[in-house]
Amino acid sequence: MSRRPIAYVTRVESFSACHRLHCKGLSDEENRALFGKCNNPNGHGHNYTLEVTVRGEIDNITGMVMNITELKDIIQSSVMEVMDHKHLDMDVTFFRDSDLVSTTENLAVVIYDLISPQLPANVFLHAVKIKETDKNIVEYRGEYGPE
Repeated sequence: MSRRPIAYVTRVESFSACHRLHCKGLSDEENRALFGKCNNPNGHGHNYTLEVTVRGEIDNITGMVMNITELKDIIQSSVMEVMDHKHLDMDVTFFRDSDLVSTTENLAVVIYDLISPQLPANVFLHAVKIKETDKNIVEYRGEYGPE
């Protein structure tokens, strides 16, 4: 069996959502001090740019790591239909039904955890990158710190 090259394939999508940075474990005063204007009770919105990068061997027959249409469909069902034009804290169960603060860091982890198990065998989710603003970008690669 010959070695096959490994490639990274990235799909870019955009979605709009609003959220409120608010930690349920802190008082209203502590939340205002910590999150400032991002703690506005009515929330605030972003036009997020999402980059999903998968890693795998290039198939000898198809010439692909995976069919990009399949990746697009996974992102559509896991992210776009769930989060686009939604209030993350009110409409998205991962934030609504937990104590997770809807930071871009936590959003990247949630999206990673939604997409990763849906990938074909031998294709791995390398990274989820979210551009919240021109100056604020988060990348998550499925890693956890020490216990």
